[in-house]
Amino acid sequence: MNGAAEAAVNAQKKISGFRRVPPKQWFKLAVYSLLFINFLVYVTNDLVRMIHTVNTSWTWFDWTSAFATTLDVAAWLLLLMLFELETYVLSDDAFTQRRVQAMQALRLLCVLVIGHTIFAFGDYLYKLQTERVHHTDVDLCSLAGQELSYTHNLEYWDLTTETCESLATGREYFQFDKNELITDPKGWKTEWGLAWSDFIEVVVWLLILGLTELMVRLQDRGVTRGRLMRSIRASKAIFYGVLWSVAGYWVTLGHYVFAWDQALWILGFMVIGMNLSAWRDEIEANHPDSADSVIEPAH
Repeated sequence: MNGAAEAAVNAQKKISGFRRVPPKQWFKLAVYSLLFINFLVYVTNDLVRMIHTVNTSWTWFDWTSAFATTLDVAAWLLLLMLFELETYVLSDDAFTQRRVQAMQALRLLCVLVIGHTIFAFGDYLYKLQTERVHHTDVDLCSLAGQELSYTHNLEYWDLTTETCESLATGREYFQFDKNELITDPKGWKTEWGLAWSDFIEVVVWLLILGLTELMVRLQDRGVTRGRLMRSIRASKAIFYGVLWSVAGYWVTLGHYVFAWDQALWILGFMVIGMNLSAWRDEIEANHPDSADSVIEPAH
């Protein structure tokens, strides 16, 4: 076979292989790719807020708190990839002791990062309540020139003598976040609501993570049905409902990207659920009498 003919055959093989990729895999690739793009959006958002709040007195915790969302999403992406490896990509023979230990170490690191996010969000809620400065009957322009940033619904403007008149909405304002930010009562209510929605969301996602991890461990031992499995699925459905409610709240504030990201993450974990369903069918086909019993773990 000459070079041109061989190249044509190889190209045809590649095209055929390309076409043989199941639609499910293209769906996964699309979801995971969109999640990564949204991760970059959150990095940008954290950078913007950091620019308006950073000061020389920041500690290590202040810096990690400023990028809590970035760290949190990075940890979730890694966890999602670990679930994909464990429930679909890797065969049982691939789970060597060293590889399992490495995956467990990465999973622990991710959980620690998510725990830091929960603490950071909780700390922010506490400080919003205890460290705010409530200004009444004050002219906003009198606070200009103090390196403050005016904020409303996650938008930020430098508070200067040139901008203060256009930003002023009355004579009542709230100063917060180490006194670096200031807003009016409506903006304060929005900030408070967004802080609570962030905290609730990350806690609920951690609960879903725990339930998904439990499902993986149970199926690894051949348990695919029964009361416990039904309870886990019902609990996850309730938690997903809470997450959809949070997404709805964000939509009412005009944060469509946040709601879109929430939908993508739910789809991402639905993909893991699809993997678990296929794995369950395989277990039940190989061990028809073991749906409620424990068999030798695969890894």
